[in-house]
Amino acid sequence: MGNISKQDRRTFIKSSVIGSGGLILGFQWLSSCNLDDPATMKVMKDLPSEWIDFNAFLKIGDTGLVTIMSPNPEIGQNIKTSMPMIVAEELDVDWFDVLVEQAPLNTVWYTRQVAGGSQSIRQGWESLRKAGATAKEMLVNAAANRWGIDVSECQVSKGIITNAKGESLSYGELASEAALLEIPSEVKLKNPKEFNIIGKSQSNVDLKGILTGRPLFGLDTYKKGMVYACVMRPPAFGDSLKSYDDTESKSINGVIEIFQFGDKIAVLATSTWQAMKAKNLLKATWESKEKYEDSEYHSLTLTKYTNKLSDKPRRSDGDVIEAFEESEEIFERSYESPFLPHNCMEPMNFYAHVTEDKAELLGPIQTPEWTEGRVAALLGLEKEKIHIQMTRMGGGFGRRLYGDFVLEAAEISKLSGKAVQLVFSREDDMLAGTYRPASKYKFKVGIKNNTLHAYSLAEACFNGEMFGQMPSNFPCGAIDNYRVDCHPIESNITTGAWRAPYANFLAYAEQSFFDELSHHLSKDPVDFRLELLEKAMIDAENKSLSYEPQRMIDVIKLAAEKSNWYKPKSDVNLGFSSYYSHNTYVAEVAEVVLVDGNPKIQKVYCAVDCGIVINPTGALNQIEGGIIDGIGHAMFGDFSFENGKSKSSNFHQYRMIRMKDTPDIEVYFIENQIDPTGLGEPGLPPAGGAIANALAAITGKRMYTQPFIKSLGLQD
Repeated sequence: MGNISKQDRRTFIKSSVIGSGGLILGFQWLSSCNLDDPATMKVMKDLPSEWIDFNAFLKIGDTGLVTIMSPNPEIGQNIKTSMPMIVAEELDVDWFDVLVEQAPLNTVWYTRQVAGGSQSIRQGWESLRKAGATAKEMLVNAAANRWGIDVSECQVSKGIITNAKGESLSYGELASEAALLEIPSEVKLKNPKEFNIIGKSQSNVDLKGILTGRPLFGLDTYKKGMVYACVMRPPAFGDSLKSYDDTESKSINGVIEIFQFGDKIAVLATSTWQAMKAKNLLKATWESKEKYEDSEYHSLTLTKYTNKLSDKPRRSDGDVIEAFEESEEIFERSYESPFLPHNCMEPMNFYAHVTEDKAELLGPIQTPEWTEGRVAALLGLEKEKIHIQMTRMGGGFGRRLYGDFVLEAAEISKLSGKAVQLVFSREDDMLAGTYRPASKYKFKVGIKNNTLHAYSLAEACFNGEMFGQMPSNFPCGAIDNYRVDCHPIESNITTGAWRAPYANFLAYAEQSFFDELSHHLSKDPVDFRLELLEKAMIDAENKSLSYEPQRMIDVIKLAAEKSNWYKPKSDVNLGFSSYYSHNTYVAEVAEVVLVDGNPKIQKVYCAVDCGIVINPTGALNQIEGGIIDGIGHAMFGDFSFENGKSKSSNFHQYRMIRMKDTPDIEVYFIENQIDPTGLGEPGLPPAGGAIANALAAITGKRMYTQPFIKSLGLQD
């Protein structure tokens, strides 16, 4: 029996108002569908002459073809495929007969249209299922009415309803009748064991468009009459514009207009190249404030704060100060990370056309609703007059959460009176970006009778605390006397979320610390973690933990088994790491060998518990991508400032991971029927710890700062 999910009419209408949804302006909306399948020689149903709207998530054509709206921004995490899969599963249609369309921002039809925190699937799971199941029930009711039978006598499979007499009706034949019926207040959801689409690998719906260069991304935007805009911004954080000379810039053919807005200079031209060339010829004079933003300042400041307790700890169990006094031995280590840029493959860009009574905005944004409100405030327009439509994004990683580039595009359009496509260069992205904040963690444990009697973690982080440890994560619950302190430090440098916020560096630091600590206590690193988790399980419900110890135990054991942790090959060294973030449990084992005397990461084994896996291929891609990203930034990510200005402007100065650096990866998913959680971020945090511990095993050197290539003294 499936679960019964209750909803009243108002709730359903709020999330599923009847409407056809929005078309992405200037984009081919059928670009995601394959009209035939060479493998099966199966042909998709004919394009409909009429579409019948059921709710905000779907419409059914008179031929039985179904269009399903994908409500959330797509940044490469594959939700434009997986979210419609959930609707299609409960609707009970053939996935081959589904077209997918990117929904516009609509706060009445949808909730949480955000790409961030790996929450799209988790937060949308129930409403997506209800949308499909409700439409299905209305279609079945229409069939039963036509036949004059009870709905219990109807069977549904792949968009066809049949009865005991062998009669059948397609969704296309019933759609117009069904859409007029009363919306049911209760719908029956499938038992996960009945899933036919969920759990089966499906190709990315945009794959063909991506491979053939169809317009899907923000940079593909083109509208008749628009112009291209580039912006000169302050060269260092804290600078302000004093004056500028645009004589040479205006001599460039195609330049339309140059003007100042705030401490920035906008250049408008008939092409991106002309705008960029003219921008580079601008001669600007800047007023500099007192500069202290350099690498030495950052490191000294972080150390200063991690050496003290805060007035208000994020969490405090027991009496840590007294427990340290009672301890027989104190063991402590500190770990430090630099600022890091996002470096999305597609630089920041956005289209804006602002008139006196409305603003049309189009492009890649992770937070359309929040951005809508900020644009409305900037322009002095009501939110209802701001129209934001989303394109596919060439990467986000948190950079596209903030929408500063959208505000710039809107302001430039308003001031110029023109429709503009704002485009950042790679240098713009790296020199005037939003960065992962530099941070430092100091771990300290008190040891008594060879067990952990006290635990303290002090974090120092530039511009806020959201990147500190979630205080109820592991090892919370495993140590009676436990305390977490966070110290936010102000900086002129703009910082923000970076893939797997708070966890991306903390996981490496924590897991490196526990690995070294386990060896200090003469315990196997895996057994040591399991021992702590077993203690956390005791009365776990009353410990207010954010994680479930048993689920973490399960992924640790699976990763250890698949990697032959207890019986490794003689020529390899293994490093273990596990972490819970964004509601998902991940354990990783890195395998490192020596090649020509240098350590090489040869393989990574990964175990994951993310609940029900929607699309195995997409899930695998997310985990593998996260691991590679985590390895790359831990090994090579080196970004520093001098007098408030980044010392790296492009990839010739900033090292990214390369094909030769990537290991083989084996991923194993725990099979269960728990509601699904996210995968865009959780694979990244444990990667740094796994390779740090493996590198320590093979070199004998522990790494307390990133990037590791520097710590190891290796030549690139």
